[in-house]
Amino acid sequence: MVHEILAFFTRSVKSPPIRKKIILTALALVVFRLVAHIPAAGIDRTSLQTLFSGSPLLSLLDVFSGGTLANFSIMALGLTPYINASIILQLLTIVVPRLEELSKEGEYGQEKINQYTRILTIPFSIFQALGMYALLTSQGIIQGLSPLGIVALIATMTAGTMLAIWIGELITEYGVGNGISFLIFSGIVARLPVSLTRTLTTVRAEDLLYIGIFLVVAMVVVGLIVYVNEATRQIPIHYARRASAPGGSYLPLRVNQAGVIPIIFAVSLVLMPTMVSQFLAGVSNPQLAEFAVTLANVFQPQSPTYNITYFLLVVGFTYFYTSVVFNPQKIADNLQKNGGFIPGTRPGSQTVKYLNYVLNRITAAGAVFLGLIAVLPALVSGMVGIPDLVIGGTGILIVVAVVLELTRDIEAQLVMKRYESLLR
Repeated sequence: MVHEILAFFTRSVKSPPIRKKIILTALALVVFRLVAHIPAAGIDRTSLQTLFSGSPLLSLLDVFSGGTLANFSIMALGLTPYINASIILQLLTIVVPRLEELSKEGEYGQEKINQYTRILTIPFSIFQALGMYALLTSQGIIQGLSPLGIVALIATMTAGTMLAIWIGELITEYGVGNGISFLIFSGIVARLPVSLTRTLTTVRAEDLLYIGIFLVVAMVVVGLIVYVNEATRQIPIHYARRASAPGGSYLPLRVNQAGVIPIIFAVSLVLMPTMVSQFLAGVSNPQLAEFAVTLANVFQPQSPTYNITYFLLVVGFTYFYTSVVFNPQKIADNLQKNGGFIPGTRPGSQTVKYLNYVLNRITAAGAVFLGLIAVLPALVSGMVGIPDLVIGGTGILIVVAVVLELTRDIEAQLVMKRYESLLR
């Protein structure tokens, strides 16, 4: 296993184009991590760290921001506004005919949708920056800012989010992997030593057995994630006008077509009730304050409501994003144009129905598995009584998925380079 990893790394580094992309990705990550530690002005950081250490959900948000939120850097909002804008735009592609047409126009349409997403991110960033300012003001962490100082703080946080998006898109275009997912991955990895240290300092001698059980479960979970992410359903394809390959031709359908995106979307939404409750807790209206306390209790990380909501969001976003990235109608049309067909199925509408039938079945298995894996670490950590392990459990889903996606991207580029060398 170690030999294969070293061989893969050696082949990647020896390829000049891939080596250049890896170096550009590394440089972009260095810039991102440096900028993420530039502090914003007017914040009492001691009180801020006390607030985050007492709130598991705020600590979880800090993990996904890569530590920028607890330190309140200029990138304190992280990529959350962009993720929320992406969710809204993709939902609108279903109900707005113009956006639906753009989504079907290939690269040009996708570029226009990405442009609309970036534009929509700006008001989302301003709104979330206002919410963060109100939350920290109610907790006494921000005091005495003038109106101009408030505007400067909100503009700084918005600019930090847009800078993070720009760095992510640079990685997507000139580096390796999906830039946005990679930045979230780097943030989680950067915070792992802090999370592990915090966990070890709170562990008692009688908890060592529970930690051993959790580590065993975590290793099994990682193995299952890798297995499901790599699993495919191969649909045989025959061509009427050409000889079939010795091994036959297949259309591979991945069990988890959506990758890590459902987890990222689900986390960004499942944390919103707690953020709202934190904001309303400091208001003077007693009814709103009581509602905030109830909302916070209902959506605690170990509560059934939180985990059920998290599970359903992961399942729902898995189905939704699969429908976005995989178009059975387009696949059926391409097969028909090239004289291909699925044995026992007529070309055209019957092929579309068959592909939808197979896709819905394998997506159901992948979505339920992903949802169970998402809530399993929280349930196990609740049993062992160590809440900091929830962070590691949620983060490990994204870390494993991004590493697999990155490996596939590099492997695809190596294969493409091999074919190019054969054609010369």
